[in-house]
Amino acid sequence: MSLLEVRNMQAWYGQSHVLHGVDLTVDHGEIVSLLGRNGVGRSTTCKTIMGLVRPSGSVVFKGHEIAGMSPDRIARLGLGYVPEDRLIFSGLTVEENLQLGIKKPGAPNRWSLGEIYELFPNLKERSNAPAEALSGGEQQMLTMCRSLLGDPDLMIIDEPTEGLSPQMVQRVASLVRAIADRGLSVLLVEQKLAIALEISHRLYVMGHGKVVFEGTPTDLRSRTDIQDDWLKV
Repeated sequence: MSLLEVRNMQAWYGQSHVLHGVDLTVDHGEIVSLLGRNGVGRSTTCKTIMGLVRPSGSVVFKGHEIAGMSPDRIARLGLGYVPEDRLIFSGLTVEENLQLGIKKPGAPNRWSLGEIYELFPNLKERSNAPAEALSGGEQQMLTMCRSLLGDPDLMIIDEPTEGLSPQMVQRVASLVRAIADRGLSVLLVEQKLAIALEISHRLYVMGHGKVVFEGTPTDLRSRTDIQDDWLKV
């Protein structure tokens, strides 16, 4: 059984029908990227899985049907969410932001604050600084690391490289790999095709609120028709 299995997921914003029967799976330890042009429903897919948008259809996580559950209950089952708008607590320090992510202080966790600081020394150096003083890239890293400290089994990461420098894009990609190396699964919404092809095990391409392609990076590289029709601007 897949860690996450989405079947015929549909969603609306008011009267607007946004998702038209999305099907996707994420297996244990797998990086799966969700690609597509802006406005095709990728972020809505993430929000719907996370319970922020009420769906119809089936969303099964770790054997539990979670469609219709509240976001806090879904998070407690082990699903982490990093939204595209980098929701930091700007009035708190970097370390205070990180501490808020710890699910149960003192309980076993695949990630510790010390390990986070080893991976990202700049966060340690600025641990007492206000989170709002960080650069956009550093705020993205802070948001991802805070989610890691909640010890999820699957992380949904929405557009983590948007607006970042090439150097910071590579650091984000390295973190996603490190997450998967620890046995976590990742559902990644990514605009940069080269990064998605580099780090993903499988990819989905969305168009008009549904999946129009599923395959490996090798499969997608050979499908110039899919790239032309659904990815190129």
